[in-house]
Amino acid sequence: MSITKRGLVLGATAAAVTAVTVTGAGLHLSQGQAFFQESPKELVDEVWQLIDRNYVDGTFNQVDWRAVRQEYLGRAYSSREEAYTAIREMLKKLNDPYTRFMDPQEFRNMQIDTSGELTGVGIQLSQDEETKELIVVSPIEDSPAFEAGIMARDVIVKIDDKSTEGMDTNAAVNLIRGPVGTEVTLTIRRGDEEKVYTLKRARIEVHPVRAEVREENGKKVGYIRLNQFSANAAEEMQEAIEDMESKKVDGYVLDLRINPGGLLYSSIDIARMWMDDGVIVSTVDRQGIAEQERANGTAITDKPLVVLVDGGSASASEILSGALQDNKRAVLVGSKTFGKGLVQSVRGLGDGSGLAVTVAKYLTPSGRDINQAGIQPDITVELTDEQRVKLFGADNEIGTNRDLQYSRALQELNQNIAEYQQGNPQNAASAKP
Repeated sequence: MSITKRGLVLGATAAAVTAVTVTGAGLHLSQGQAFFQESPKELVDEVWQLIDRNYVDGTFNQVDWRAVRQEYLGRAYSSREEAYTAIREMLKKLNDPYTRFMDPQEFRNMQIDTSGELTGVGIQLSQDEETKELIVVSPIEDSPAFEAGIMARDVIVKIDDKSTEGMDTNAAVNLIRGPVGTEVTLTIRRGDEEKVYTLKRARIEVHPVRAEVREENGKKVGYIRLNQFSANAAEEMQEAIEDMESKKVDGYVLDLRINPGGLLYSSIDIARMWMDDGVIVSTVDRQGIAEQERANGTAITDKPLVVLVDGGSASASEILSGALQDNKRAVLVGSKTFGKGLVQSVRGLGDGSGLAVTVAKYLTPSGRDINQAGIQPDITVELTDEQRVKLFGADNEIGTNRDLQYSRALQELNQNIAEYQQGNPQNAASAKP
């Protein structure tokens, strides 16, 4: 694998990556960019070669990749736009929604996302691998989408008056984004019902970690909500845990619900704050070479931990929760996670565009491949659609006494704290249904 671990992305989003370390060309016009503007065929070949060298599946999902090269390099291209169209056609043959091309504007938008400030309505999107429908992975908290009540697993069927049938996530993001203060209308299918939401675009400041100490059942509980695994998530998580340790909390609830993922190294760094030893994750490339990331004796706390997960907990969220579950460091409470076990590298291309390539799959410490399967919590607390609307919608009941999953997590944590304080920490992460 030619990209370092710190350039790897884990996210359920197929168009707007939460955060990324970009390698290769930057965004300033260079001699190389001028060359690609004059020779768009060279850009097509550059993309083909990156896939040829790095794609996770050596069979290219049963596609004759060399024949694809002959087909697309045999064409004449009169403009970059023609080359962009050809590249997207070429990548579509892989039938992998996570391997995608971004034109210069889309690539700039993605890099803006890494700054912790977004412009739009606050939706993380994915494309269903089977139905090709546009799926909401999660709304960003306190965004227009979140406040309106759009939820994880909603299907976007129209953007303004345009059907999304056959639309990829790049096209959808371009339609949904726009100037601050303007409006976009989304038609959402939830179950058998369609709903129409008119949302005003806004500038959204994103802080990945929110934390507070709470008095719950006579115990001091550190409640930490992690929204995404962005570049600053590990730093904010470390500050939160250290602050709570100084306040002598008895145990922790880590809330990963509707967290769509982000950077691989962020999930590893955060896992090391909770685990002193053990495997965190294994990544396997197309040569079958497995690389393990392990805890390194730098855990900040060994106090009892319960983790909340749901169908919006994806990718990097699944790496962290899978590591904590398999190492018996935490009890997972909630519902089955999203199920994305693939890793992408993202790099700049010669003309200022960008390419995300699926380069590996990952396994939990026990060897589980959770792609499309998800992670089952130790204690399942399913919610009805009505309960999810109340929880994640405009009422925002997340982490309150009206949050059934949080209440069950507290019940479990209370038992684990009692065992921990009696000197049996090894039993403190064993679920009692």
